[in-house]
Amino acid sequence: MKKRGQSRRTSSPASPEHGYQVPAGVARRPALRRVHHSRPPRIALFSHDTMGLGHARRNLTIARTLAGAGLRANVLLITGANAMGGLTMPRGIDCVTLPAIHKGINKQFRPRSLDLPLGELTSIRSKITRGALEAFDPDVFIVDNVPRGANGELDESLRFLHNRGGTTCILGLRDIIDSPENVAAEWAERSNEACIEQYYDAVWVYGDRTIFDPVKEYGFSDRIADRLQFTGYLERGLDATSAGCGSGVDGIELPLGELLLCMAGGGQDGAQLARAVCEATLPDGMSAVILTGPFMPPNIRGKLTAYAASRPNLQVLEYHPEPLRLLMHAERVISMGGYNSVSEILSLQKKALIVPRVVPRHEQLIRVERLAALGLVDMAHPDALTPAAISRWVGTPSQVGLQNIDRVNFSGLSHLQRLVRDVFEAHDLAAKP
Repeated sequence: MKKRGQSRRTSSPASPEHGYQVPAGVARRPALRRVHHSRPPRIALFSHDTMGLGHARRNLTIARTLAGAGLRANVLLITGANAMGGLTMPRGIDCVTLPAIHKGINKQFRPRSLDLPLGELTSIRSKITRGALEAFDPDVFIVDNVPRGANGELDESLRFLHNRGGTTCILGLRDIIDSPENVAAEWAERSNEACIEQYYDAVWVYGDRTIFDPVKEYGFSDRIADRLQFTGYLERGLDATSAGCGSGVDGIELPLGELLLCMAGGGQDGAQLARAVCEATLPDGMSAVILTGPFMPPNIRGKLTAYAASRPNLQVLEYHPEPLRLLMHAERVISMGGYNSVSEILSLQKKALIVPRVVPRHEQLIRVERLAALGLVDMAHPDALTPAAISRWVGTPSQVGLQNIDRVNFSGLSHLQRLVRDVFEAHDLAAKP
């Protein structure tokens, strides 16, 4: 990675329709110029959250780690997931919720709730983010997965932080973004590499390079590769001792017997999975809980709930703020292939059948194929998902070989603590004469 204070080579402007242009001849800011000895460290985390809750949940896990870990940091979450606004935040963490944007299977953005043009809503989100960052004045700003946010909403904030100086900007990438061809096209269209080169000090990859190497698979330039650091997968974000015991979880009475947990992600595209589990035949002594997600269409969730009312071994829940508490009680899990769900399933060493989303991205499919090849999970393509397939899986011994779990790095949260501590040590060093 380049030394602080070196200038970055500028790149050609992006296409006008994306509204992004790399300022010509602008030197890279001295990121640690302002040092605050009189206050605890401040960290801001941004997630655009246009589909599901994955980005927001990952950021909350990171926030909990960084607010503790001896750093005693104040952490501000800036999120587009309005479900996060209803959570009780631990001490040292708070949340700014942006007006919601939804991304459809055609990858097109639209307002989720407000009847406003997309451009106007993007401008509102941009101004809220810029205002929050200016007022909070973070020492570290960590952006989740999308360098410029949804629809370029972070451009103004990144320019502001660049010009003011003093904030270390980090791009946090999940293990897999999408297929190589899709990433190449999307990153070129959005000028992501130029944005990273100009505004970001480092890129932290929340994955294991032996499972998926984005430098090799995506052909990142040397200028981007020099900024990459691999943290390992983010392990479970809730201490096992807080999960409780017995048959209840946070006031929810779980069915008796061996527990099968179905996790349908955010829910907007989890109906097929939830229905298949709902209609599957369970072995004697097994009960199922289906976590539909808050974005599942109400009419579909209503049908599932009505069906479950006639089955004493089946329970349907719309949402749980800590799905990990349910996961820790489960003997078997059927889930979509999102980053957080898979990381939690594997770090808890659960036997799992993973049904990856295949549109609008191939990210989940690639992840699950790699892990299934190691024997860590069973996989079912959504085209082959039926109640009969679920019945067969729950009725036969799982072939998952969790003895291979040691081949995967699950020390991501511990590594993140060290990386952030290194940043603040650099602050201390910068302050010395």
